[in-house]
Amino acid sequence: MTGLLAASTAAADKRSAFRTGLGSGKIQRFPGAFNPLVAKLIQEIGFEGVYVSGAVLSADLGLPDIGLTTLTEVSGRGHQIARVTDLPVLIDADTGFGEPMSAARTVTVLEDAGIAGCHLEDQVNPKRCGHLDGKAVVPTEEMVRRLRAAISARRDPGFVICARTDAAGIEGIDAAIERAKAYADAGADLIFTEALHTPAEFEKFRAAVSTPLLANMTEFGKSELIPAATLESIGYNAVIYPVSTLRLAMHAAEAGLREIYSEGTQSGLLDSMQHRSRLYELLQYERYNEFDSDVFDFMLGRDQ
Repeated sequence: MTGLLAASTAAADKRSAFRTGLGSGKIQRFPGAFNPLVAKLIQEIGFEGVYVSGAVLSADLGLPDIGLTTLTEVSGRGHQIARVTDLPVLIDADTGFGEPMSAARTVTVLEDAGIAGCHLEDQVNPKRCGHLDGKAVVPTEEMVRRLRAAISARRDPGFVICARTDAAGIEGIDAAIERAKAYADAGADLIFTEALHTPAEFEKFRAAVSTPLLANMTEFGKSELIPAATLESIGYNAVIYPVSTLRLAMHAAEAGLREIYSEGTQSGLLDSMQHRSRLYELLQYERYNEFDSDVFDFMLGRDQ
């Protein structure tokens, strides 16, 4: 049953792999997973990690990304995703869901959920989506307190605490760089600067900050979509694609539903669907069958 009902890799080993990857000189690619099944697909394809986006979780609940989700909801989804993959999972922990004490509790809950790392941001609580206008950031000293509280609560030293700054679009890149240095001095393992625009801005940030850096390549936002190889050549250590899988899935779902509505049948959509046999392959149905044929007594057929 190893690796069947749950991932075979221990949480501590996933955290170690995350840290090793950040120091490897090879960029760590973390596509977003909006559910555990997508996380299994991310692993099968060969990516280095899985990302859980707060914006995606909000959208999945039919809510905007304005700080309405709770620690319970976020950690619950993170646990569901982390338990099915051997890859490290990085999760969006917003502002820590409250004051510094809340950020400390957040780290303990996410550790217990098997997560490999989280990022905390310096927005005013409640936050806004990082690629929207109208954001506000707390003073640097307040974010440092938030980070120090989170770091002090960490029980597994392998758990990666990433500091996200939204200051570039509010106070300018130079101010964001100074914040990043202060956050690194406070103990952040990884720095995430939101909403940089061009490769030149990513280069400027890399030249100024020695801490490992994470890039956000989200679609339809403020950042130019830069290939992973280019980010790696600049010296970035990790990249997330937070909403890509949800956008792909929702676009396909909407197109399909409209066709079913207008045509009264899904028969014209079959070539656009994941085949049942492929779903069963991803879920490893046959291994379950081998484990307990009394419960899962079937064989995959060509016509399924």
